[in-house]
Amino acid sequence: MANEFLISLYIIAVGMAFAGGATYFYQWVWKQEAMLRFDGEHVFATIAHLMMSFVCGPFIMLNMGWRRDSAGGLHVSQALLSAFIAFGWSFIVGLFFLWFYIGILGL
Repeated sequence: MANEFLISLYIIAVGMAFAGGATYFYQWVWKQEAMLRFDGEHVFATIAHLMMSFVCGPFIMLNMGWRRDSAGGLHVSQALLSAFIAFGWSFIVGLFFLWFYIGILGL
């Protein structure tokens, strides 16, 4: 049971690291803030924004939970909910990344 828990934590860490790296890469290349979006000028831009939102989504969601309100306070329930969603989402991203990585290397 402990091995499965450690493997799932590893997958979550890989997914969050990949999402964070992809988010910063997106912001560096396109010089705009990464956000969850599905708009675009044409079909290919819409698909690209959806893919970016899927890959970068856990990191974006985690950052959304740490935003302060107008009074400068941080809501603990908002931060916990966004962390719960972000880590669950990063598990899925980590599974896809590891599946692709192991598939390429053929381990």
